[in-house]
Parts: sequence; C-alpha cells; structure tokens
Amino acid sequence: RNYESYREMLSGIPGVTLRGLDDGEKRNYQYVVIDVDEAKTGINRDGIVQCLHAENVIARRYFYPGCHRMEPYRSYFPNAHLLLPVTERVVRRIVTLPTGMSVRRDDIARVCELLRFIVGHGTEISDYLHVPLHILVGKK
Repeated sequence: RNYESYREMLSGIPGVTLRGLDDGEKRNYQYVVIDVDEAKTGINRDGIVQCLHAENVIARRYFYPGCHRMEPYRSYFPNAHLLLPVTERVVRRIVTLPTGMSVRRDDIARVCELLRFIVGHGTEISDYLHVPLHILVGKK
C-alpha cells in the first residue's frame, strides 16, 4: 500500500525516481527507495535529506557509506572507489523514505509534497544550504 502510494504521489517530480521492483520476485516492501538526480533536481541527495529532517521526516541515505569505504575494506583496498564507479554513483543518489505499518497515506502525501517543494526550489535551497552560518546571521 505505501509503495503504491509513493509511486502515485512521486510521479512527475523531476529527478526523483522511485526504485522499481522486479515483479518476478517476492518482497516485503521493507524499504521505499528513491534515486535523486541532482542535475534535474538542482539539489543533491544530502540536501534533500537535510530538508526532510528539518521537517521531521525521517529519511536516510541508503547504502552509505559503501562497504568499500568501511574497515577493513578501506585499509585493504584504499583505491576501491576508483574501481567501483556505479557503486559510487549509487552511494551519492539513494534515499530511503518513511514506510511501515504506522505510516499512513496522508503521511506519504506530506513527504511527497515536501519533496515536490524541495525539488521545485532545488537550486535556491542548495545555494542557501551552502552559505556559511556567519553570513546568514550577519556576524563574523
């Protein structure tokens, strides 16, 4: 139910793609995963997650960090990131959205409305997120 609600409500948000499911496999819908294309959204995955957190939406980076960036692999293969370009791309783009038995359709509508707003103002929000705090508050 939640996955289908997200599929419906995320439709038409540029640069936000709900990760598809293979109809030939059984699944428990434990995760709702989106892919964020910064070139289309004007804001990167981390900026989107930061905005969602500011609105009390528990979203998180997924597959982060990549296993190759954690011990012991990081020490054994310090240049693994150079050999794993697809993994590196996925690590920068994937977000999990809230789901589960306690998440209602109106909760999903709110999350999708926020995503639509964030992406609709992606460049401006991204610029704002990168302004040093002392400039925002007018102090040195």
